[in-house]
Amino acid sequence: MKRFAFFAAALLIAAPALAVQAPKLKLDSIANLPVVTMKPYDESADAERDLAAAFARARKRHTRVLIDMGGNWCGDCVVMANIFELPEMKPFMKAHFEVVSVDTGRKNKNMQIPARYGVDLNGGVPAMLVVTADGEPVNPKELSALEDARHMTPQALADWLAKWAK
Repeated sequence: MKRFAFFAAALLIAAPALAVQAPKLKLDSIANLPVVTMKPYDESADAERDLAAAFARARKRHTRVLIDMGGNWCGDCVVMANIFELPEMKPFMKAHFEVVSVDTGRKNKNMQIPARYGVDLNGGVPAMLVVTADGEPVNPKELSALEDARHMTPQALADWLAKWAK
């Protein structure tokens, strides 16, 4: 019996956590992305206020906060913003995240927000930090994984986001 318990425990430890399934995107290439927005970051937004409101909504809805840090000059940031707007992605994003787009300019605006979470934007943008409703970072080692979003497939981008969904 002890051997069975040990084997069962080993399987549970080795098994990957159940992940949220990403929506299957019809779009096969970023080259075919219908451009919805070219300026995803509101340069005049009060990022602190927007972030506080997102955390309040996340606590109420039991979701996570996705802090999207970047600038309107960044092609990869524009790609990600438009991925969020795809018909298959919009309901997925709404169900799993409170998204806050934080304009960091050219790393000269709202830099207190990445600093608060120990984020170094020298890894590039977009930096997508997923945080629990209580403020604990979920993906601190992978937040710059999308800095080359324009060379990834739309499905790979959706799958990356699904890894962090709750």
